[in-house]
Amino acid sequence: MGNARKLTGAVWGLLSRTRVVSRHGVCNAPAGSSQYQKQQFFGALEKQTSGLQFTRKASNTATTSIPLFQGSIGKAETAKLLVEKGVKAQKQVGYWLFGCSAWVFSMVIIGGVTRLTRSGLSMTDWNFLGGFPPTDSSKWEAEFEKYKASPEYKRVNKGMSIEDFKFIYWIEYGHRMWGRGLGVFFTGPFIYFLSKGYITRQLALRLGLLFGLGIGQGFVGWWMVKSGLEEPESPYRQPKVSAYRLASHLMAAFGIFSGLFWTALSVVRPESHYQGVDFVRGSAKLRKIAIPIAVLVGLTAASGAFVAGNDAGHAFNTFPLMGDTWIPDGLLELQPWSRNFFENTATVQLDHRILALTTLTSVVAMSLLARKLTLEPHIRRLINLTLGVSVLQVTLGISTLLLYVPVSLGAAHQAGALSLFASVVALLHALRKPSPAALRTLVKPL
Repeated sequence: MGNARKLTGAVWGLLSRTRVVSRHGVCNAPAGSSQYQKQQFFGALEKQTSGLQFTRKASNTATTSIPLFQGSIGKAETAKLLVEKGVKAQKQVGYWLFGCSAWVFSMVIIGGVTRLTRSGLSMTDWNFLGGFPPTDSSKWEAEFEKYKASPEYKRVNKGMSIEDFKFIYWIEYGHRMWGRGLGVFFTGPFIYFLSKGYITRQLALRLGLLFGLGIGQGFVGWWMVKSGLEEPESPYRQPKVSAYRLASHLMAAFGIFSGLFWTALSVVRPESHYQGVDFVRGSAKLRKIAIPIAVLVGLTAASGAFVAGNDAGHAFNTFPLMGDTWIPDGLLELQPWSRNFFENTATVQLDHRILALTTLTSVVAMSLLARKLTLEPHIRRLINLTLGVSVLQVTLGISTLLLYVPVSLGAAHQAGALSLFASVVALLHALRKPSPAALRTLVKPL
């Protein structure tokens, strides 16, 4: 395994420094290359990989020759598979994991609706497995009495009717039970695929970790809700969940989604495929740009969580100015000054605006640079998708702000954040380095 990695690194490094390319074929050097250039490249490759011995050892990671699902470089490749028992099993596991990813995506949207309708504090207790909702008037009255004892009812919803309470209760109850439903949807097929021998040890460990994160997410959600059930420090403040805990809950959801989505992509496309060396070099250059953009997208989403946690979307509802100025007053009025970036309404919103516009600018710059690179068609499609979602997301954000955060636009904006993140994850997956087996099909000594 270590030798294979050394070979990949050696060839990858040479490809980055050498003009030995082939746009359409699977070998050799470009038209016009001298025999000296060819000998120089393959001589350097032989020197860097000399002394490496490759032996076939038994492994828990299945290795077999199958065509990739989405395109190939002309013939079946040797790829490290996460799923055994053939293409049919591979597809079944892949579709299941894509389904789990979609379920987490829907959880994020429902969570946004729960927050925007102020439904999250309607249930004042929690148990791990959940329970049945109230089924008669006496049980509804009992639940309503629990809510009446909460700070939110006393300071925000005093005098609320039981019918209005039922509305917010059902939203929160649905959010919680939908999360538990995901646990069933994940666990059942996972046990089945294990029993059938489809899942390798590597995939089982990865999915076990994601399952543990999913369980932990339930506890993080309740930890978040508990912060909103406590009496605020000031009698003039409305009770709400901690912005820090809200951001933790949202970022955990993003992490679980990206883990499931990346794993699903790896199951159905276990190998990066390229038409020629020039395409490999183009992808290597683009990957250096896509990684920091992915980080920037994540930071922008996290800053959006603090906007939501501080209700900052209900302030400065103008664009591009914030009120009557570009830079509002009081940006650093809290002490210590670092608190302003997480708790100061003006600072939090300004940060989010700057990060969002920086993200859009970066994605536009990446798409312009990509035009000068030799890239696979499916990579170009992912770049165009990322650009389109970026423009849509900024448009949704501005519209949500100008219209004072209606529930529909607010939920769409939250969904747009995860959609943008998903498109960047898919792009990074498509830009992976090829394996030694794939590289050998692209570079062959004369």
